[in-house]
Amino acid sequence: MEIFLSIIGILVVVSYLWYAGIIGKRNKSQEALSGIDVQLKKRSNLIPNILKIAQKFLQHEKSLLTEITELREQADKGYDKANKNSVQQHLQVSELLAGKMGQLMVRVEAYPDLKSDQTMVQAMQTYNEVEAQIAAARRFYNSAVTALNNSVQIFPGNIIANMVGISEMPFYETDDAARAPVNADDFLK
Repeated sequence: MEIFLSIIGILVVVSYLWYAGIIGKRNKSQEALSGIDVQLKKRSNLIPNILKIAQKFLQHEKSLLTEITELREQADKGYDKANKNSVQQHLQVSELLAGKMGQLMVRVEAYPDLKSDQTMVQAMQTYNEVEAQIAAARRFYNSAVTALNNSVQIFPGNIIANMVGISEMPFYETDDAARAPVNADDFLK
């Protein structure tokens, strides 16, 4: 009888530790997602200033500026951090916005007056710094998501996670357009 109770006790302790580990990993991935959101908000706050500066010089680039504005509005919308699809959609919109901002930065290079404007130079430097911080936050997030996803996919974590309603989280991946090679000639016409 003592052996049976000892085995049950050990199983309860192991199950609890596994459960606590999964909760810790979920919380770490949520923390990492919040870190990305902070950086994305910094980028979002920079965009109107960059667009105002660029508008003076890029009168015939109105469609790109409009696209960036619309994507920024979508990226700033709230989303359900506990919903895998909602998180994935939020991250995809953020990547589309980054791609369009990249196009804008390439187009700025074609305008010597704009590219030499001190305010624009400073705005671009700040933007590049924020993009580097987003890349670091993305690496941290993807690392936390890997740990969480492993713990909810591997036995017995998959059973425990299913019992308490914890599911996998999506990775922060670049979209197909961001993976494609950039041809500056496409933007300098």
